[in-house]
Amino acid sequence: MPGERLLEKSEVLGVGWIRQNSFGLSHKGLRNSYSDQKSLYELLRKESILAYPVENFSRFDSSSKNTLLGIALALYDAGVTYSKEKKQNIAILATNESGSMDANHAYFKDYVENGRTLGRGNLFIYTLPSSPLAESAIHFGLTGPLLYLGFDQKPFPRLLGFTKDMIGQGKVKLALAVKTDINRTLCFVLGNKK
Repeated sequence: MPGERLLEKSEVLGVGWIRQNSFGLSHKGLRNSYSDQKSLYELLRKESILAYPVENFSRFDSSSKNTLLGIALALYDAGVTYSKEKKQNIAILATNESGSMDANHAYFKDYVENGRTLGRGNLFIYTLPSSPLAESAIHFGLTGPLLYLGFDQKPFPRLLGFTKDMIGQGKVKLALAVKTDINRTLCFVLGNKK
């Protein structure tokens, strides 16, 4: 597996996860429940895990919402702070099992329902699998590489290996490895050992 030779050069600094109706932080040992994405967003704002409101959050598709919230949890777990004024060279690498098929389906259905002449632009922007990553990079001020990687087998272990290789080769000091599916998000913050 890529990255095995580099395991000793990088480590997991934080982990955030979201499942249907529960979320948590690995290093800080936090686990809590929520009822829907809006309530989770409001809870993370209240607890200052999200430092400031996310512009247009209500317009995001479900995958983009979960990706951003998972990244917020992982950064908080790792003790990485962010602000509107601060840009950081942190990479985001992601995978999932369906690419952007759900977003593409929603857009095409809307397009057909509107007479095949017009589809809503706010649905179209999520038809790329990198769109959730871009929304998160904008909010958190992350300027590092942004990659969506599709794997046919063992997607998350392979994503972690690819991320560790990137860190081991000195391309970035910190990277986020994200796997988001319909009701689950897992995000690791990986970085160089000190």
